[in-house]
Amino acid sequence: MKLYELTIQEAHRLLRKKEISSQDLTRAILDRINAVDEVVGAYITVDGEMAMAQAQVADKAISDGNIRPLAGIPIALKDLICTKGLLTTCGSKILENFIPPYDATVVKKLRRENAVIVGKLNMDEFAMGSSTENSGFKLTRNPWDLTRIPGGSSGGSAAAVAADMCIGALGSDTGGSIRQPASHCGVVGLKPTYGRVSRFGLVAFASSLDQIGPLTKNVTDSAFLMNTISGYDSSDSTSVPEDVPDYTSFLENGLKGMTVGIPKEYTATQGLDPDVFHAVKGAVKKIEDLGARCIEISLPHTEYVVAVYYVIAPSEASSNLARYDGVKYGYRDKDKTYLMDMYKSTRSKGFGPEVQRRILLGTYSLSAGYYDAYYKKASQVRTLIIEDFKKAFNTCDVILSPVAPTPAFKIGEMVDDPLTMYLSDIFTISANLAGIPGISVPCGFSSEGLPIGLQIMARHFDEGKLFKVAYNFEQATDFHTKKPQL
Repeated sequence: MKLYELTIQEAHRLLRKKEISSQDLTRAILDRINAVDEVVGAYITVDGEMAMAQAQVADKAISDGNIRPLAGIPIALKDLICTKGLLTTCGSKILENFIPPYDATVVKKLRRENAVIVGKLNMDEFAMGSSTENSGFKLTRNPWDLTRIPGGSSGGSAAAVAADMCIGALGSDTGGSIRQPASHCGVVGLKPTYGRVSRFGLVAFASSLDQIGPLTKNVTDSAFLMNTISGYDSSDSTSVPEDVPDYTSFLENGLKGMTVGIPKEYTATQGLDPDVFHAVKGAVKKIEDLGARCIEISLPHTEYVVAVYYVIAPSEASSNLARYDGVKYGYRDKDKTYLMDMYKSTRSKGFGPEVQRRILLGTYSLSAGYYDAYYKKASQVRTLIIEDFKKAFNTCDVILSPVAPTPAFKIGEMVDDPLTMYLSDIFTISANLAGIPGISVPCGFSSEGLPIGLQIMARHFDEGKLFKVAYNFEQATDFHTKKPQL
């Protein structure tokens, strides 16, 4: 096995035994990036010199006996997680020269573990998109088929993990932006409970929905990363002071005694691809064979989730993105001499069309005369969606569903059809609206050889059950062992 193909668990074992060094591992990853990223386009920024310096520090710590689970492991970050001294663009021209003066809390935690931060990954601009076609800088391609999208908005993160250009990655999930690209790229992606992982240093899209989470090669690696990045942070007012268990302790065999809910509304969704339906149906059968009891449940407000999300998320975005005005930081149109002209020109040139579309939607929804009709009504229906999940979890431990209605579509196929693009998030949005955790784990392939993911959701702060079900399913199948041919 080549070094860049290692999982976090495998690399940790070899580093602990001193059979490899972090510098060897990091050099292998940098060489892999040089070899394949020209065609995949996963990275916006790679700092090889900084990465090798971190690897040297990690090797010293390991030789001194201070080997933590992520010590010496090359990790990459979605480019909206702030990194001190390293470009953080959010995939937008308006931040193309922004270098933060501080680290996000998750980055501080990675550095304390002596993890190696390789670089920053491509994304839909300000995390607004489901295909990574909305990046202000480049196109990211799916490593399984370079004519197809990797998913979004964490498409660079999923593509980098799938193509072995990092050992693990962090992304962010506002309406499915970790789980959907994980499904399309055949990797594991976890959206934690809202408040489980600090959002301090995460550039905001929609503050009540955003959550940082891991994208990894398998479920065990996801547990390793979650052990590091989880926990209360006083710098984040949305962080919850809830005890963090050792997530690797849930990686045990057997699902006997567990009850799994299958929402009848999800399997009846129009536009569900037959390959996705059969892959998820097969996954449900496998989980039953492993000892779980599967029952039908109802989430009656499912038909409203897309409409609710596309009122609430753009509304919060219009407020959060008001700070990008050309005055404090980021791009400024210096040709304009009058203040209002400078504001308008800076934002028109700095933001791409999808971001502008959502700012307009959000501003309209919050405007006088429309707030009650749109934002207030959407917030009320959001409460009903939360209640749907509470009732469902009274009868089951976890809920299973598809991640996306179709496998990865071709690049450019939906660029001119934003409404259809928005509907691709129908299965993932509800977890963000309810604040519950969800994980995507590979469960099959389409007739064209494209990966398909299974989504597992659980109660608030019950990530342990997600790991248990996902791990048992993964151990009983071989989908996660398949690799794209690059």
